Amino acid sequence: MTAQLLAAVDLGSNSFRLEIGRVEGERVVPIDTWKETLRFGAGLDQNDYLSGESCAQAIAALARFSERLRGYAPERVRAVGTNVLRVARNAGEFLPLAERALGFPIEIVAGREEARLIYLGVSHTLPYTNDPRLIVDIGGGSTEFILGRGFEPMVMESVPIGCVGFSLRHFSDGRFTAKAFGRAGLAARSMIEGVVDAFAPRRWKSAFGSSGTARALSEILEKNGWSSEGITREGLQALRQFMIESGDLRGLLQTGLLALKTERAPVLAGGLAIMEVLLDELAIERVLPAGGAMRLGVLYDLLGRFEHSDLRETTVSRINERYGVDAAQARRVSELASALLGEIEPRATEHTRQLLRWAASWHEIGRAIAHDDYHKHGSYVLEHADLPGFSTGEQRLIGQLVLGQRGSLKKVRPLVDDGRLRNSLCALRLAVIFAHARRDAPLPTLSLRSGRAIRLALPAAWLEQHPLTAYLLDAEASQWRAEGVDFRADSG
Repeated sequence: MTAQLLAAVDLGSNSFRLEIGRVEGERVVPIDTWKETLRFGAGLDQNDYLSGESCAQAIAALARFSERLRGYAPERVRAVGTNVLRVARNAGEFLPLAERALGFPIEIVAGREEARLIYLGVSHTLPYTNDPRLIVDIGGGSTEFILGRGFEPMVMESVPIGCVGFSLRHFSDGRFTAKAFGRAGLAARSMIEGVVDAFAPRRWKSAFGSSGTARALSEILEKNGWSSEGITREGLQALRQFMIESGDLRGLLQTGLLALKTERAPVLAGGLAIMEVLLDELAIERVLPAGGAMRLGVLYDLLGRFEHSDLRETTVSRINERYGVDAAQARRVSELASALLGEIEPRATEHTRQLLRWAASWHEIGRAIAHDDYHKHGSYVLEHADLPGFSTGEQRLIGQLVLGQRGSLKKVRPLVDDGRLRNSLCALRLAVIFAHARRDAPLPTLSLRSGRAIRLALPAAWLEQHPLTAYLLDAEASQWRAEGVDFRADSG
């Protein structure tokens, strides 16, 4: 049964969610969802460290998700972390514990990748149209803006303001005052002013809100008669005044405000303040609530990978075109590295093979910046650019492989110390050496083995005919030995 199912886990700043969908042709039909409101983002202290209590609650929630996901193949589950894990300084300590509890890897996605996944999910719940539309998603720790047509996002931005952070920062005492709303509004305006023009009303026909904040606000405004449909400026003003008159959080909960859920109340003020600014700054008359959001987007992204339409492959091609990469050399090194990994690690996972192939394809993008130290320039670009489809962890690892393709291994010591990553690094470095002439030439029969030592065996006659390659291999052996790894290129 699980062969027809896909699962998405969203580690949000306000809540953790598990979404399970059934594949029906080209559609994903959600069949089960589980939400735990943790306010994970509230666990960040003033120095951006997650508290031990917050981490413990998160791990316990993921362990409960794990029970529901038993029997799922790894490639059918994708878990993503958003703003709180992008910000947390101790995310690196939390993630291994969280992955162990969940039983699956957890990816931290960049803001624009989060925006892309949001649009992918929302667009599959709305009637198809080629008219441009605006999607806004006010999450717990960030707000995403997406302008798109049909199923294709065109402009994506992410701003680090959300209902949890704003509620804690501007309404920490639980009191609702005109002054507090004013401060929150000014703060929100200062954060979004840089993206306003890209999402000006002349660029879209309709606006939708995909977050829990948007759905909660819409329902409250409609149920209490402040809006006939969706979220309007007048409706938000009425709700804001109602909250001010209620005095504080306790008073608000006692008013009997229709459609207000107890779990939403503590973060309502922050979400309201942000939504008011969005409507004002973007001249939006009405925001309609939309379903789907990021979890459904993750499921469709997984489906695309199964259907051999992995966006990451498209991204590799587009980036290479943008940076004018020598396609023949990229192909040459990629094929060589893949073959060498097959020798040194025959049981490498498909994901490991993919990461090496992408690193090899991108190994020369830094040449567009400067020929000298191109591997350093390329590494920086890959670790910091917006690469649709890639998680920040994938970008970091690919960037480190590109950095380590040549020269001293000291700069990529973590890769050297990790047996699996060391094999990928070795395969890439050797591929770059064997392809140094930048032309297609048959390689001799060789073998590559790894364990406590790395052994490369190839014919002596071939090495005699290729003295420069022999010299480069000797230098390569010296680099590995400098880091305590016994590397030998044996000829016979």
